[in-house]
Amino acid sequence: MSASAVFILDLKGKVFTEYFKELEEESIRDNFVIVYELLDELMDFGFPQTTDSKILQEYITQQGNKLDTHKSSVPATVTNAVSWRSEGIKYKKNEVFIDVIESVNLLVNANGNVLLSEIVGSIKLKVFLSGMPELRLGLNDRVLFEITGRGKNKSVELEDVKFHQCVRLSRFDNDRTISFIPPDGDFELMSYRLNTQVKPLIWIESVIEKFSHSRVEIMVKAKGQFKKQSVANGVEICVPVPSDADSPKFKTSIGSAKYFPEKDMVIWSIKSFPGGKEYLMRAHFGLPSVENEEMEGRPPISVRFEIPYFTVSGIQVRYMKIIEKSGYQALPWVRYITQSGDYQLRTH
Repeated sequence: MSASAVFILDLKGKVFTEYFKELEEESIRDNFVIVYELLDELMDFGFPQTTDSKILQEYITQQGNKLDTHKSSVPATVTNAVSWRSEGIKYKKNEVFIDVIESVNLLVNANGNVLLSEIVGSIKLKVFLSGMPELRLGLNDRVLFEITGRGKNKSVELEDVKFHQCVRLSRFDNDRTISFIPPDGDFELMSYRLNTQVKPLIWIESVIEKFSHSRVEIMVKAKGQFKKQSVANGVEICVPVPSDADSPKFKTSIGSAKYFPEKDMVIWSIKSFPGGKEYLMRAHFGLPSVENEEMEGRPPISVRFEIPYFTVSGIQVRYMKIIEKSGYQALPWVRYITQSGDYQLRTH
C-alpha cells in the first residue's frame, strides 16, 4: 500500500469524523461535495498538505449537505509559518503542564519467564501560554549525554521516537534539542518505545485445586515489585474461572473480589498497593455440571494499575525553557505516570 493510500485511510479517523461524526457510506454520499473539497485541500500531487481539521473548518464549512462558498479567502493560520497556532492568544496566568506517561506491555509464561516486555511512552502537554512562544524541552536522552560527554548511568535510550509536527526535526537531528512553537491547549508532543527487560511491577502467582469435580479453589498471591515509596492505584487483578462455576466465596487480605459470570472472571480490586507489599486472595467455587472441563488452556491473568510519580524507563524532564518576545515568566509543571498496557501472566 502506498504512503498516500495509508494517509487517506488515516483521514477516516481524524478529519472526516470531525465533519460527519459517524463515517459511513451514507454520510459520505450525502456530503460528497465536502469530501471532494477536503481531499483537494489535504493532498497536493499525492503529498499531504493542510491536515489540521480546525484549520480546514475555517474555510470548508458544513451547513446541511452544502459547502459554504462565501469564505473565499484563505485563513491566516494557513499562511502563517506555524499553521497549528493562532496569533493573539492571551492568558492571565502562563503555565505549561507536562505529563510523562509510560505503559508497560508484559507477557509472562506459566514458568515465570518473561516472553514479551516493552515500554510505550508519550509526553503530553497542556499549554496555556500567551503570544507565540518557543519552547525547548530537555530530557536525559542517552545520545545527548554522549554528545555532551556526560555519564550514561541516568540516561535513557529512546527508540521509535515520533514527534508532533510542531517540533523542529532538523534541530533535534543536529543536537537532540526538542524545540517547538506549541499548539494551544492539549496535544501529544512525542511518543517513544523501549524494548527492554522490565521486571514485572506486580508479580502474580496462582494455585488452583479441584476437588472431585464438585468444587474448585483458587489462591492468588500478588506482590508489588516496585520501589517501596511508590503506590499503585486502582489495581485490578482479573482471574479467569471455569465457565460452569457458581456459588462464589471470597477471602482477601486487602481490597475486595467480585465474580463476573458473563466474563467467566473474578476481579480482585485493590485501591492502593504499596511497593514491596504482598497480598492474598482466595476464591471458592462450586462446579455442579461439567466433569470434563479442565483448566489448561485458560486465558492468562491480566492486571491493570497506575503508579503516579514514577517511570519504569527512568526518563526525566531535565528542563523546560519558555522564550517569548514579551519576556513573561511561565511555570512548567511535570507529572510522571506508569500504567499497565497489555499486562498478562499465564498460569498452570
